Amino acid sequence: MNKIDKKDKGKKIDRIDQTLKNPKTHTLIKEAHKLKDWMTEIRRDFHKNPEFGMEEFRTMGKIVEYLEALGIEYTSGVANTGVVAIIRGGKEGKTVGLRADMDALPIQDEKDVPYKSTVAGKMHACGHDAHMTILLGAAKLLKDKKDQLKGNVKLFFQPAEETVGGARPMIEAGCMENPKVEVMFGLHVSSEIPTGEIGLKYGQMNASSDTIKIILHGKSSHGAYPHKGVDAIMMAGQALTALQSVVSRNVDPRNSAVITLGTIKGGSQGNIIADKVEMVGTVRTLDPTTRSLVIQRVEKVVNLVAEAMGGKGELIREEGYAALINTDSIVDIVKLNSEELFGAESINIIKEPSLGVEDFAYFAQAAPSAFFRLGCRNEEKGIVHDAHYCLFDIDEECLVLGAALQAKNVLSLLGEED
Repeated sequence: MNKIDKKDKGKKIDRIDQTLKNPKTHTLIKEAHKLKDWMTEIRRDFHKNPEFGMEEFRTMGKIVEYLEALGIEYTSGVANTGVVAIIRGGKEGKTVGLRADMDALPIQDEKDVPYKSTVAGKMHACGHDAHMTILLGAAKLLKDKKDQLKGNVKLFFQPAEETVGGARPMIEAGCMENPKVEVMFGLHVSSEIPTGEIGLKYGQMNASSDTIKIILHGKSSHGAYPHKGVDAIMMAGQALTALQSVVSRNVDPRNSAVITLGTIKGGSQGNIIADKVEMVGTVRTLDPTTRSLVIQRVEKVVNLVAEAMGGKGELIREEGYAALINTDSIVDIVKLNSEELFGAESINIIKEPSLGVEDFAYFAQAAPSAFFRLGCRNEEKGIVHDAHYCLFDIDEECLVLGAALQAKNVLSLLGEED
């Protein structure tokens, strides 16, 4: 993420305050700002009542309440706790999707705020409470303009982004069909970017992930007679060394890949040749071709090293999230809309992809998409902590800006607002 000078941060926070008072401020921002108290109340309720992935039953119920109050049709219980809603426009046209994730993290909330989590060991430490709130705010703005829309808006409240991934089962349940979603937008709040700024990444944005378990089978014997056994620990040492060559010698250096083995377990006694060693790790890659290549090479190295030493190798792969690859033309839409709403100086172009994962990737595979970062940092308010940390918080002004931008993204494709 681009570094922001502290002096610039202060100026940009002041600019947001000035923007809201400026008579030339975009209509959507003014309309969204009228919803600020409503959205703040919603966000704080979600924050006080976090739920883990696939357990978001209260959260689902509250979303349904808000949608009913707004007069928006919906289907709940999609992929267990997900909600899919639709705003049907006054005219025929394409369908645009907006997504928000719902789940919390197993973190104790240590903030001293009135909206601190009331559930021990659970916390919205990644901003999903804000994402749901922003989507509801955008829904309110778009519902009020539904007669102007040339097409439809689908709203996806997705469970379990932090755990098993709710995007894929929602898509498998048909959420992108009837009517078919042709363009998708998603966002994530970022404490690395000041409120009022947007982070945009063209092309590859987040890595794919795979959990790998390597099992090396040998033959046990007394340590005094090693020739009678097949040493699985020796195999593990050779395999660890050989696996380092997969990234350095098999992957195009212009691409990226990571192989990390975080645990190793084997042996029972210091004087006994180990007959089995297990290693568990993660593989991260940025495109499907490299992903397939790395997994194939890891499996071959494991098998051949073990075979060469008289044993047997086994690779168990648990496929994780796909790589998130943005569609450049859709990112351009977000860029143009951000410039119109917040000014050209609001744009941060992210140069390097993240090797972290994000299951919006499955929506991006299903339709041309843009996933972007929404600044929520405010040093004057002490809102500076990273996500997945016990003191994480957001500048709630970002709720207004996020709702306005997501509504603008839809309107720029389905029709112009008054």
